[in-house]
Amino acid sequence: MSEQATTIPQGSLVLITGVNGFVASHLAKQFLERGYRVRGTVRDLAKSSWLTSLFKAHTSTGAFELALVPDFNAPDAFDNAVKSVSAIAHVAAVTSSDPDPNNVIPVTIAGVQNLLEAATKEPSVREFLITSSLVSATLPIPGNTTHVGKDTWNEVVLEMAWAPPPYEPERGGIVYAASKVAAEKAFWEFVEQKKPHFTANAILPPMILGEPLHKSHAEVKAAYIRQLMTGDTAFLETMPATVAVDVKDLALLHVATILDPSVRNVRFNSWAHFCNYNDMLPIMRNRLPERKFIDDLPNLTVLSLSTDTTQQVELLKKWGTNGGWVSLKQTVEENL
Repeated sequence: MSEQATTIPQGSLVLITGVNGFVASHLAKQFLERGYRVRGTVRDLAKSSWLTSLFKAHTSTGAFELALVPDFNAPDAFDNAVKSVSAIAHVAAVTSSDPDPNNVIPVTIAGVQNLLEAATKEPSVREFLITSSLVSATLPIPGNTTHVGKDTWNEVVLEMAWAPPPYEPERGGIVYAASKVAAEKAFWEFVEQKKPHFTANAILPPMILGEPLHKSHAEVKAAYIRQLMTGDTAFLETMPATVAVDVKDLALLHVATILDPSVRNVRFNSWAHFCNYNDMLPIMRNRLPERKFIDDLPNLTVLSLSTDTTQQVELLKKWGTNGGWVSLKQTVEENL
């Protein structure tokens, strides 16, 4: 793998926003293991100090460092963070459940635009990758038969989010989804209008499962395996079917998208496994037979969405060692 042509050489500095997050921490780990330097932005240095312990050897050599960016929307918020970086992975997201779109969507867009503006002022930047979401393209709900391509956008969720008040709490998820659509649209509009000197790409992950690198990653609302373990199914029951990806595969796809010279201006879906919770529960029961798990959930189904992931799988084969997507069994067991 080290002999492959790359867009940026080993030793280059990669900026990862929200590096304390589930996906971003795995992405930092993989870049460090490949001989790259990583600067990760966080909103709170004290709460993110576990990263310097996790990457202790890399921190001691200066290969890993944290950069404080408490407010993505502040003027010139990222100007210092982007200094001397060769690649940017904008993984951080506003994960608010606020049902008022005015409090979520504009700030999410501003964060993307601020980072893009900072990147255009830094001549060292050669690659810019944004982590978007499946919901940016479509809603993963039963009965939706959409074939998702590069130009597929979830316009419906934008209309739902900006519907007139009252803003009931149930609209929080809709507003979050709409913020992902709006932010990615703003990203591509910026690229089209400003024609920056760097390559721009996006990855749209679905449900993300796999090994947490910190306990906080198993304590968020989207900690699906933990909820199956505890039997707290209220949130799970809102999704009778899903498509999932392993966090390590997703991180690897980020790495490959940034490093592979053949990848330019793509919008990658990272759909590995069409499944539901009743596919996960047997894996959990077999792995921990001494533990009593909940019974299978009723009324689950399988999504009818489709997309082409041929190039993504080829990149995983080229840059990884698993020959493609990690199995759902391995993903669930490592998450467990």
